[in-house]
Amino acid sequence: MRSGADRAAAMVLVVEDEAALSDVVQAYLTRAGYATTTARSGPEAVGLARTMSPDVIILDLGLPGLDGLEVMRRIRAFSDCYVLITTARTEEVDRLVGLSVGADDYLTKPFSVRELVARVQAVLRRPRAVPGAASTSTVRRFGALEIDTTAQEVRLAGAPVPLTPTERGLLMTLAHRPGQAFSRGQLLELVWGDRWNGDDHLVDVHIANLRRKLGESAESPRFVTTVRGIGYRMGKG
Repeated sequence: MRSGADRAAAMVLVVEDEAALSDVVQAYLTRAGYATTTARSGPEAVGLARTMSPDVIILDLGLPGLDGLEVMRRIRAFSDCYVLITTARTEEVDRLVGLSVGADDYLTKPFSVRELVARVQAVLRRPRAVPGAASTSTVRRFGALEIDTTAQEVRLAGAPVPLTPTERGLLMTLAHRPGQAFSRGQLLELVWGDRWNGDDHLVDVHIANLRRKLGESAESPRFVTTVRGIGYRMGKG
């Protein structure tokens, strides 16, 4: 995975079957300094994601061949790149389903292309795994959960936990200050970036996904604890 700090090296795959919108998005991203490529169908998107290993995928949910949700499920089987979904669907459930299968963020059509570029910039500022950093890593343990905050690795009972970048960012943030209760607004700023101005309900969706992968629930949390009236903090495991 290329470093998000180097925008010139960051690759963005734009998956959009509307040619005019795809061209505009690609032009704005290129102007902002990103390398870009496009896909116009679901199968093409999966193929390009596998061969080009993009840093970010902008994924429309309404695609020919395979819909966006199925595309994302297949991509998540081999890639942890950032995924921003775009959708003309107005129902909240569509956005929540998209997030539940691995998307990091969403925009509802019609959207500002400048806002889309800002979202790409924000996700690429999030910390990623550093190759070769394990030897100097800081490992925090919470019962059976091990979190390497330097190498950005998570293990539960010795087994790797496959997290999306957003889920990993939330867990690393909580683990870095295990005694602190973070509000949803604080988590949005720290994980999504200060330019994100959407609904803080997004935090709850990703926390629910994170808990599921850690084998817990809101009713019986071990690792991620709800602090009533505030937000979340790291549990003791």
